[in-house]
Amino acid sequence: MKTKLIAKNPTAYHNYNIKDSIEAGIVLAGTEIKSIRNGKVNLKDSYATIKNGECFIYNMHISPYEFGNIYNKDPLRNRKLLLSKKEISKLYGLIQRQGYSLIPISLYFKGSFVKLELGVGIGKKLYDKRQDLAKKDAQMKIRHALVNEQKRTFLNFLYFYF
Repeated sequence: MKTKLIAKNPTAYHNYNIKDSIEAGIVLAGTEIKSIRNGKVNLKDSYATIKNGECFIYNMHISPYEFGNIYNKDPLRNRKLLLSKKEISKLYGLIQRQGYSLIPISLYFKGSFVKLELGVGIGKKLYDKRQDLAKKDAQMKIRHALVNEQKRTFLNFLYFYF
């Protein structure tokens, strides 16, 4: 089935070590779907929890549809996630016993349905975040050095033969 990315959580991999991910459906209103199709959704400060045997997502901002009038819902309302009881009980066990968190990673269309990728992860400490940034910076410098070296050798090759 075709998938089309709508939105990503920019801070998910920066703030958490994601161990596993799971796909969930979302209960939405018609005007919310129209707004999502226009790309007006933000996952930055959102999180998910399990309450009374059901999974909910909080602080996911879906802007009101401009032609929705009285049918628009609250942009920050809590939305129910569609998961099986087996998946919910597994996630509940991880959250309660091992200190994991449920983090929304991305929102996408799968066919005509809106799906949410939920990550199960542990929050990073400040020094872990610094180490990750230093590692990314070092890899970027290595990549730039290799590209520059390839350019130099190519130019030397051209100069030598022409």
